[in-house]
Amino acid sequence: MDMRQFTRNSMHGLVIALCLTFTTLTAQAKSPITLVVFGDSLSAGYGLEKQYAFPTRLNIALNQKGHTVKVINAGVSGDTTAGGRARLEWTLGNNVDAVILELGANDALRGLGTEQAYKNLAGILKILADRGIPTLLAGMHAPPNMGEDYGKSFDDIFKRLNKEFDVIFYPFFLDGVAANPALNQEDGIHPNPAGVDVLVERILPDVEALLKRVGNAS
Repeated sequence: MDMRQFTRNSMHGLVIALCLTFTTLTAQAKSPITLVVFGDSLSAGYGLEKQYAFPTRLNIALNQKGHTVKVINAGVSGDTTAGGRARLEWTLGNNVDAVILELGANDALRGLGTEQAYKNLAGILKILADRGIPTLLAGMHAPPNMGEDYGKSFDDIFKRLNKEFDVIFYPFFLDGVAANPALNQEDGIHPNPAGVDVLVERILPDVEALLKRVGNAS
């Protein structure tokens, strides 16, 4: 083989290598971020058809903003912080990039001990931190009928967690929806489709901040 042939072959090989590298990098860049919504009936979409549930509507909103994301609904109706802590490991699996943690409402409705709820949520956040999974912590308020002292103690759970863990903190998941009959189902607790859209609109900037913490965020 003469030098000119060798040079042409070398250049041809280089071009192929560069094309393959570019194709691989492009595929990686477009790989969707897996975002798990780990919560209870409020985020799972209790009483709603799947297309109106919070994770589905959030997925659509993020896609419309240009993010390549797959939002997984890991909500369980009736789940407490203890239940969430017990099922966390097998729910997450090995391919989770980020988590929205929304638990606590059922603890408050049942008047469960706030210190135990704190420990449960702290346990969940520690596992997520140890696995390097960026997390958005969605806070909750206790119902007014639980009394002022319980309400303050319950609110303090999330303030403490926000100080102790490197999370993005969204103080009240039901912000703008709670106690508004037009945005809730007949039970006065769970958002209706219009309410879900308000939740998504309000939390969206914080979720986008969460995605920025993911290494391959789009």
